[in-house]
Amino acid sequence: MAASDVQTTTTAPRATSNRSTLPSASAFQQYIGSGWADREDVTPPARAQAVFAAARRAALSALHPGKRLVVPAGAAKVRSNDTDYPFRAHSAFSWLTGWGADAEPDAVLVLEPTATGHDATLYFRERAGRDSDEFYSNPQIGEFWIGARPSLAQVAADLALATAGIAGAAGVVASADADTLVVREADPGVTAAVDGARGEAADLAGDAQLARDLSELRLVKDAYELAEMRAAVAATQRGFEDVIRALPRAVEHARGERVVEGVFYTRARGDGNAVGYDTIAAAGSHACILHWTRNDGAVKPGELILIDAGIEVESLYTADITRTLPIDGTFTDPQRLVYETVREAADAAFAVARPGIRFREVHAAAMAVIAKRTAEWGLLPVTAEEALEADQQQHRRYMVHGTSHHLGIDVHDCAAARREMYHDGVLEPGMVFTIEPGLYFQPDDLTVPERLRGIGVRIEDDVVVTEDGVENLSAGIPRTADEVEAWMASLRP
Repeated sequence: MAASDVQTTTTAPRATSNRSTLPSASAFQQYIGSGWADREDVTPPARAQAVFAAARRAALSALHPGKRLVVPAGAAKVRSNDTDYPFRAHSAFSWLTGWGADAEPDAVLVLEPTATGHDATLYFRERAGRDSDEFYSNPQIGEFWIGARPSLAQVAADLALATAGIAGAAGVVASADADTLVVREADPGVTAAVDGARGEAADLAGDAQLARDLSELRLVKDAYELAEMRAAVAATQRGFEDVIRALPRAVEHARGERVVEGVFYTRARGDGNAVGYDTIAAAGSHACILHWTRNDGAVKPGELILIDAGIEVESLYTADITRTLPIDGTFTDPQRLVYETVREAADAAFAVARPGIRFREVHAAAMAVIAKRTAEWGLLPVTAEEALEADQQQHRRYMVHGTSHHLGIDVHDCAAARREMYHDGVLEPGMVFTIEPGLYFQPDDLTVPERLRGIGVRIEDDVVVTEDGVENLSAGIPRTADEVEAWMASLRP
């Protein structure tokens, strides 16, 4: 496999024949390549995450002795035949290298087996000199187009990791054999090339095990990750405060949900890298649509707005918080009833969460409250006890989603972990997950009293397991109905 193949197999071509052409005259090329001031290449100190990334690589190495491990960053994806979508490296790549929002597309981390473990090398496309036509003619990586790019030496110092030019990755891929494993979904082009080199010796089961191990190793967060999670939650709290201040403006706009989304995004870009996922700004009955991301509805006084949003910091760790707010600052009696019931369910989940219990028990505790209250309100055709039986579950009509998911460098973190390590897994100190029960009464649901129809409430917090319970990382964001009303009153003119 040629070096150029590693660089281009995952990048969609751009149609350029009908656009203005770049200058190519030899006199121009000579002129543009000269007359530049010397560039001072400052070698940075190793970033704080480097030592943690090295420990993560060592943990992965211990699980795969004698295996070459190929972990691509992935490629940029073209948007509208001109620009690229914002690049986000594959989470496993970022976790193992410490390279976050500043990672280079098409990079590949390779762990080469040795007698004592693995040697790690980060291959990426080094920057071109100003005497190269790439400098001005390549809109994907040319510095005339996208700005200065780091050198091999700078990245090696920054990440405390050996680096090499992307051309070297071609030799790694070409020599792939039965002892080579690849993170398959990270970069389809690299995966296809590895498969081509391995042929019938391809170890697809080994690839799956590699993905599984990378998820399971992330179930317990290290000290750096916990600090980044705290920073993401703190930024998200500021974003929610911005939204509350902007609610009067949202009310005045025909698509006020977009105002809410935009205000939160401004905070995300100012205090972090971006949003960790598409913001849900669901006003009125839109709150009954679990993943409402169109955000094109009106924001009306007297209704609720459910905001599910999280800020992703530069290291790519993200918060995931939901608050349901009365748009005019005060809950009506039916809204308060539903809201406080959801909080009761959340509190029940908090009460059982501690080291040694099964992850699924957090959900069960919340569901016991949901079943009890919906039965008391006459919504169920059976008793609460009957509804909780595995072959019944009528109460789930009003909350079809789960109560918790792991959280970290992905908003739904550790997704490739085995069920016995995740859903049926035992809680350990350092695990981070959400607690997010809800109640959603669709506007046309005839099993629900009319006064409750169209009300959707979710309360979501991010927690870390401690030695004797859980710490609510988002405790600074008010949760009770009274606290929410006071919070909103303090922030609005």
